[in-house]
Amino acid sequence: MTATGVTDAIESITPTELHSRIDSDEDVFLLDVRSAADFDAWHIDGPTVEVVHYPYFQLLEGIPDTLHAKLPDDRPITVVCAKGDSSELVAALLEEAGYDSIHLEHGMRGWARVYEFTTLDTDSDATIAQYRRPSSGCLAYLVVSDGEAAVIDPLRAFTDEYRRAVRAFDAELTYALDTHIHADHVSGVRELADRTGVTAVVPEAAAARGVDYDMAFDTVANGDTLSVGTVDIDVIHAPGHTAGMTAYEVENVLFTGDGLFTDSVARPDLEDPAAARNAAQTLYESLTQTVLTQPAETIVAPAHGSDSATPTDDGAITATLGDLTETVAALSMDETEFIEFVAADLPPRPANYETIIAANLGAETLDDAAAFELELGPNNCAAN
Repeated sequence: MTATGVTDAIESITPTELHSRIDSDEDVFLLDVRSAADFDAWHIDGPTVEVVHYPYFQLLEGIPDTLHAKLPDDRPITVVCAKGDSSELVAALLEEAGYDSIHLEHGMRGWARVYEFTTLDTDSDATIAQYRRPSSGCLAYLVVSDGEAAVIDPLRAFTDEYRRAVRAFDAELTYALDTHIHADHVSGVRELADRTGVTAVVPEAAAARGVDYDMAFDTVANGDTLSVGTVDIDVIHAPGHTAGMTAYEVENVLFTGDGLFTDSVARPDLEDPAAARNAAQTLYESLTQTVLTQPAETIVAPAHGSDSATPTDDGAITATLGDLTETVAALSMDETEFIEFVAADLPPRPANYETIIAANLGAETLDDAAAFELELGPNNCAAN
């Protein structure tokens, strides 16, 4: 390949730097050289991102005219592959052809390691922060009050991030809670409990699916309360996405898990595809009778954010319940229309979701590398 011996001079960009540029609304041009299947499954996107896909194996003999016609000559081209190796070689070819090119360090696996931390602007006496994984849209939360802390919906891959944050707040982690049995990432509840001694908490209705951990864990049910410092975490059962779906409320912040997002509602088919319509009806009841009865100023803090979700001024993926009743169409539908909307035309299920569910139930044992590999892919937890 003509790029051999030239790659040492190729500039790179870290995934964190690239994400910062995208978050700052800079124009970014990407050339993704992974296979068509991998590109179609998930790729980097954004309002100011232009992406062209061209498989690496079609570039072994140089840059073809069909690709030249798609490439800009007035701005840098960032080449993306799976691990960062092929992208460096392609970037070298582009440089030889006269383009300004860089490559993404560690490729899409590096992109999946990007994890953001944002403190929410709330009326709570607690400090509440949101973690966001841009590659999948997964959101987790840290609640800190009077020297104690809890993590809600932690990801196993980022256990150290939570521990560092708790130390930075000079607090002690007391609880690690899941809102439900997740289907798109491996939960960090057990990892945190194993490494820190924190109490692992699973909703009672979720544990009824057959949770079998090789360690002790607590369960909570509707109406229960956990205390963190001077604030309470109230437990609200809100099934639909799963039978065990549970929301947690800290003063004016409602952690809705995968029941309600800032731009959509939950999909109902990941626990039992055959019962999706029944689950959609249950979701309607949970939303109309439980969630939407909360005050309009309640801050909805979901477990996922999509590419179309608009961040607030503080950079978080949250919204008030009052705003969502005006912007999320499903929340103004009657029951029949809602069920039809939620149960029809569902997006592809998350990659490897059956294995991930098995791991989160305790039926499958994974090492860190295998767990991380299973999670690579987009957020597909919302309906439509």
